[in-house]
Amino acid sequence: MTERILITGGAGFIGSNLAATLIKRPNTDVVIADDFSSGDWRNLIHVDCEVRAADCDDFDLLESIAAGEFTAVMHQAAITDTTVMDQRLMVEVNTNAFASILEASAKSGIRVIYASSAGTYGNSAAPNRVGVGEEPENIYGFSKLAMDRVAARWYEKHPAPIVGLRYFNVYGPGEHHKNECEGNKTASMILQMYQRAKAGKQLRLFKHGEQMRDFVYIRDVIAANLAALEAPRSGVCNVGSGKARSFNDIVENLGKQLGQSFDVDYIDNPFTFYQMHTEADLSESKAIMGWEPSWSLEKGVEDYVRLLESGHRGPAETA
Repeated sequence: MTERILITGGAGFIGSNLAATLIKRPNTDVVIADDFSSGDWRNLIHVDCEVRAADCDDFDLLESIAAGEFTAVMHQAAITDTTVMDQRLMVEVNTNAFASILEASAKSGIRVIYASSAGTYGNSAAPNRVGVGEEPENIYGFSKLAMDRVAARWYEKHPAPIVGLRYFNVYGPGEHHKNECEGNKTASMILQMYQRAKAGKQLRLFKHGEQMRDFVYIRDVIAANLAALEAPRSGVCNVGSGKARSFNDIVENLGKQLGQSFDVDYIDNPFTFYQMHTEADLSESKAIMGWEPSWSLEKGVEDYVRLLESGHRGPAETA
């Protein structure tokens, strides 16, 4: 039987990596839906699949989902810029559209996998565990928490599993467009630091580089999505490395790969909602999906820099 998988936001960072991986699977067709507001067509040059320009709540797209034209929906589309403060816009694009997808998918009985976020935890004490300390600090994090709550209300009446993936700090090939899109410089700090270093600019960190984040490589994120396709039940799962690392660690690892020593400029942090310490508890990820990460920060940065140095800018699987 041929699988036909819909990826919303498929021209984006994670969506394009998903598509590039899935098209290599036997008996799998991929359809991408993207409004191209922040995704980039260049991510799809070497990804041979059907592409539609559409919003997630586009009537024709929802009708296709409801009619059973797909075997699964992998919902990656969202406003991902955490500095956007327009509350109505954020909830309409992130939460409302997702609710429409769930309603349509329930009619056809297909599996739904969707992108949630570690932003749901705000500055709650780490390690971050699903169901504990869900206190978002901004409207972006709230919109994702609202998605999780909407999904939970569908668990019992939805014919197939609904799996939410709370991404932590994802980095890797395919995120260049996040820095190139006007007014949307949301690429990982690893790419931003790399680009500054290659341009001969001084690296900058918020004082004093001791902030701790869970950095997860894109190859692990894709593996988690594939595991979600086989998950036997609904739920929300963290997707991270399971180990927090400091911003100073990022600079040190980047320096090792580039053979450089950096004099860092430590600057004041202007964001009151900034997450200071995130670390994924992976209990639910193991229990629901049987998934664990396999890429350490050192291995991930090494692989990423290798691809960057070779000039590769697209998804990992197109290298």
